[in-house]
Amino acid sequence: MIKIWGRNTSSNVQKVMWAIGEMKLPHQRIDVGGAFGKNNEGPYLAMNPNGLVPTLEEEDGFTLWESNSIVRYLAGKHQNRTVEPADLKTRARAQMWMDWQLSVMAPAITPVFWGMIRTPPEKRDQAAIDAGKEKTTAAAKIMDAQLGKTRFMAGDSFSYGDIPVGVMIRRYMELVPERPALANLERWFGEISARAPFREHSGGIPLT
Repeated sequence: MIKIWGRNTSSNVQKVMWAIGEMKLPHQRIDVGGAFGKNNEGPYLAMNPNGLVPTLEEEDGFTLWESNSIVRYLAGKHQNRTVEPADLKTRARAQMWMDWQLSVMAPAITPVFWGMIRTPPEKRDQAAIDAGKEKTTAAAKIMDAQLGKTRFMAGDSFSYGDIPVGVMIRRYMELVPERPALANLERWFGEISARAPFREHSGGIPLT
């Protein structure tokens, strides 16, 4: 039984939980962070010195932080082909999109999410929100172009390359209703959002 430390409203926790759901791994999730606190206390910091969520803890005491690393580790450990492609090049492309989510998509949408969800209307920086929307739309167009070539981000089968960007695009769909029509992206999002693990661990959880 693995433990995942982190609140379910965290986008990074959602990535890990979605992947665990796809792999059907026995697990326990423990609320930490946000309103639950405890992430800056000694016992948690001993596992994750960043004080962020999520953190993986295994029965033998092994711990791991960074959500994308946790997903890759669990998929590799369990040789789960639902999320980790067997083909080396396809796997590399899936990992590329996971890293791209961290370097491009997340920085673009974060000001939108924080501005619209976690900031009172009277304190919002509308210029930062608008700039974030533009950057997120530009990133979404990159995804749309890829999805015009392949059914999923890394190829024609679902993989962990779809998970981090899927969590971000869910936010984009809800927070930027004025977005341009992106047929390939919307087709893909319709497919991933129909997956039960996505609905349980991301799509069905309100943005807070």
